[in-house]
Amino acid sequence: MNFKYVGPLLLLAALVIGDQIRINRPNHKYRLTFEVETPEGVKSASGVMAVHPDRSYSRGGKTTTKGDAVFVDLGGGKNLVALLAHGDKALEFDETNYVALRAYKAAGHNVSFNQMSRATGKVPVTGGVIPVLVSFADPADPATARLVPSDNVEGALGKGIRLRGISAEVVPNGVWPLDFGGSLGDPVTRGIEAKLPWVRRGDNAAGRALQAAGLQTGEAIDSKDAFTRK
Repeated sequence: MNFKYVGPLLLLAALVIGDQIRINRPNHKYRLTFEVETPEGVKSASGVMAVHPDRSYSRGGKTTTKGDAVFVDLGGGKNLVALLAHGDKALEFDETNYVALRAYKAAGHNVSFNQMSRATGKVPVTGGVIPVLVSFADPADPATARLVPSDNVEGALGKGIRLRGISAEVVPNGVWPLDFGGSLGDPVTRGIEAKLPWVRRGDNAAGRALQAAGLQTGEAIDSKDAFTRK
């Protein structure tokens, strides 16, 4: 064996691995938490999202978010789902990339997008930063979706059900692709497919759910991105 090539090969491997870590590591991760008052008490759920800027050499991509919609089980067969989308009737999917940034700025934190991984504390998510909310009379049936106004959850879901608060909190990035939790990186939360089993079906069930809720997407947008992004 010719050992004179071992050193250069190890160096090349280290450079390639390091470059992949640089390219694929999120700019920041944040936990989005929902608390809802119900007649049975406060119900809550949260999800960790990872925001990835385009670091490829082609620079042909754009900032993206990886994560799942947040499903809050309210008990009594009721639920609240926060989509990975914003807007009124016409959905905007890119706004998900800036939920944490805008929430921190609204709370008085002078932080830029590139500084987000160093942001600390939990901040409220209010107004236009709140994602689109929907509910399913039957989570197994996408056609039962309906829109839930964030300022009138009680009117949509029944007496005593109110949105208590939404918060965002930056969590540790970790070192891609090693997410072990805590300071070593909180993994992106998955599980929406267990709650809404039709999300990734090939018959455009996700699109039918959005239509049932009176929501519209552009022709170039995959409706599944409102529920899960890999």
